[in-house]
Amino acid sequence: MTHVDIIEELPMVLKPVQEGLVADAAVALLLRMVNEELEVFLVKRVESPSDPWSGNVALPGGKRTPEDRDLKQTVVRETLEETNINLLYRCRFLGVLETLISTPRPEMKILPFVVLVEHEPTVRLNYELDSFAWISLRRLIRNRTKVKFSFGERDAYVFDDVIVWGLTYRVLEMFVNILSSLHAQV
Repeated sequence: MTHVDIIEELPMVLKPVQEGLVADAAVALLLRMVNEELEVFLVKRVESPSDPWSGNVALPGGKRTPEDRDLKQTVVRETLEETNINLLYRCRFLGVLETLISTPRPEMKILPFVVLVEHEPTVRLNYELDSFAWISLRRLIRNRTKVKFSFGERDAYVFDDVIVWGLTYRVLEMFVNILSSLHAQV
């Protein structure tokens, strides 16, 4: 199965993007095709004592506000605010994954949207983010390991000096498992 085939199959195996999904926040799992390979967009949060995800590698997104009509509007707004990537311009919403519960804030439910970026966006990070990178899914999967933290050992993807763990790892693993169910070679 080619990556083009995978992209065409994903809307059939992901949950549809629906109005009124129950969650408090949304993140964007942004994908792009480069040289026949799927890449994912990751950001690094700035160090901040008030942020429970301080310094972590993450997916763009954030909390729903009362002004947001639905969670799709939340993910569009948050991604634009944080990265300058407009998900309503040459991007295709492929579906959503299962809602996840935040470990540091168990009362918070997060809905991951899977979005194909069909152009080369100009990324400008806001004050919440330190850096960004497009990373091939193949490279992530090859670098799956366990990492020891002061609070215990966790599953993670590790490459260069980057550690992807926690909620972002869980979202990516869920997505990789869906790709595996399609018998896709990432």
